[in-house]
Amino acid sequence: MFPVLLILIPIVAGFITFFIKDEKAVKNWSLLAAIATLTVSLASLCSKTGLSFSADWIPSLNARFSMSLDGMSKMLCLLNCISLPIIFSSIYKNYYKTPSSFYGLMFLMQAGIMGVFLASDALLFYFFWELALIPAYFLCSIWGGEKRIQVTFKFFIYTFVGSLLMLLGIIYLYLHTAGTHSFAYQDFLNVHLEGKQQNIVFALMFIAFAIKMPIFPFHTWQPDAYEQAPTAVTMVLSGVMVKMGLFAVIHWLVPVLPLAVKGHANFVIVLSVVGMLYASLIAIKQDDVKRMIAYSSIAHIGLMCAAIFSGTTNGMEGVLIQMFNHGINVIGLWIVADVIEQQLGTRKFSELGGLAQKAPSLAILLVIMAFANIALPLTNAFVGEFLMFSGLFQNNIWFAAIAGISIILGAVYTLNMVQKIFYGSTVVATEKAVDISVNIKLALVILVIVIIALGVYPMPLINLVR
Repeated sequence: MFPVLLILIPIVAGFITFFIKDEKAVKNWSLLAAIATLTVSLASLCSKTGLSFSADWIPSLNARFSMSLDGMSKMLCLLNCISLPIIFSSIYKNYYKTPSSFYGLMFLMQAGIMGVFLASDALLFYFFWELALIPAYFLCSIWGGEKRIQVTFKFFIYTFVGSLLMLLGIIYLYLHTAGTHSFAYQDFLNVHLEGKQQNIVFALMFIAFAIKMPIFPFHTWQPDAYEQAPTAVTMVLSGVMVKMGLFAVIHWLVPVLPLAVKGHANFVIVLSVVGMLYASLIAIKQDDVKRMIAYSSIAHIGLMCAAIFSGTTNGMEGVLIQMFNHGINVIGLWIVADVIEQQLGTRKFSELGGLAQKAPSLAILLVIMAFANIALPLTNAFVGEFLMFSGLFQNNIWFAAIAGISIILGAVYTLNMVQKIFYGSTVVATEKAVDISVNIKLALVILVIVIIALGVYPMPLINLVR
């Protein structure tokens, strides 16, 4: 029941939204529908029944429309459901042309992402994986920046090629299931492949997941896409959609191809750690708020990927809770970036300064989110990051030591952002700034409450994913 509602509500809401012409009505309806989906997600956390659904889909292939909610999928669906009400309420103004289409596509993207987290049939998983890409493509190519066409095309090609490779891997596993063959998750777990066979399937599927996260060297589409996409779309891409790759590795690679995962663990960890340092160093040199946050996200995702392949309980537990925490934190940073761009008409650090004098509420809230971005104790990111580094340390002390450099670099670029934008003397751009509106303040306050609450007492999140 719950899996069906989590997909059905955004799909129905999206199609209804396409036919609403009044701009104010579109936003109000979208916010209401997003809150309804969030309510269903919250109800699923408290329920022990109605957490799975299965029906015939393609009988000739023995593929079923099968979905289920376990601890990890509950958490990621909750993150997906939290994101849209926060985003819709914090959009600085209705500056998107044809808002009915914009909000409708946002709902369809949410439904596609939700399906990825819920699918317990490999073909259905692939279907939703591709479905999430289609509205994202149109959102970026229609409402993006000046270079949106070439950047969106690059994003589409990267992810589509990866998806085709993943499909080959899924078909290979399907043909090795027992009996009449099946795409069921449980049947995939029972597939026993030799080492070389596992390596082939691992390569096919991991490339798709690495592109989606992304990790070095599959990351080159991300900074440009985040910069050119509408900020509301970027919030979903970086806060939620990248978790599809991490989820897929944990749910489909680690248990299905254990020999290949163990055999390639050190290689993937090296790529992840290199990506963390590389992205952190580039983030320090950025003069654009959006590009800095984009490279910061690459560094954080790199740590999560390395922790997954550390093969340790601490590392995996840290990743599970950090997927949620990173989503909360990065959405907050994107909201601030959007406010700055829409108010002041610039995202460049070199053209900003002294904003705290004009927008003190925004400054206070950003400082808290900045502390969370560098995993300061008593913020939500601290526990997850500590567990991930603990897992890396248990795997290899040198991996942990080198990866730990990114903690220092992260503090440098994050605090540098705070200093250049909010402190010092006001400049021409910030002289006309005003403090944030009530709806944006409410959205940021909610995120800050989550940051502090999970930083002080993270056990609800830990218990959920165990």
